[in-house]
Amino acid sequence: MTGIELSSNAFNDHSFIARRHAYEGPNVSPPLTWSGVPDDAAELVLLCEDPDAPSGTFAHWVVVGIDPHSDGVEAGHSPPGGTELVNGYGQHGWGGPHPPPGDDAHHYFFRLYALSEPCVLPDAPRADQVHAEVEKHRLADGTLVGLYQR
Repeated sequence: MTGIELSSNAFNDHSFIARRHAYEGPNVSPPLTWSGVPDDAAELVLLCEDPDAPSGTFAHWVVVGIDPHSDGVEAGHSPPGGTELVNGYGQHGWGGPHPPPGDDAHHYFFRLYALSEPCVLPDAPRADQVHAEVEKHRLADGTLVGLYQR
């Protein structure tokens, strides 16, 4: 299995995400870039999740149908060709970090998956549903972790 390089010019791996991208801030999705997508990928799927959420893993961003020939997404935009599904807040698109005040920093896992076939998910999938579905046709993946604390 090959790896996808996933990065952002807004934060480094395992460093803090700016308030600009947080739910209580302007709530702007961060810019992401990627490389190393296999040539035979049918689509890309993006998931941002917080496994530290008190109620269990929380989906902050789920995007399916991303153009496998794309190489990133600008801040505040949907990835090229992608369809943004409903996040854990009950809204389509990006929903930024919003951990309980006083918690230790939460980890926000941005995961990009290259799939051999299109992904089929409900309109408001839980993170575990995304994982189960992408495992069926995963060719490669990449992960970037951001931190946030209030």
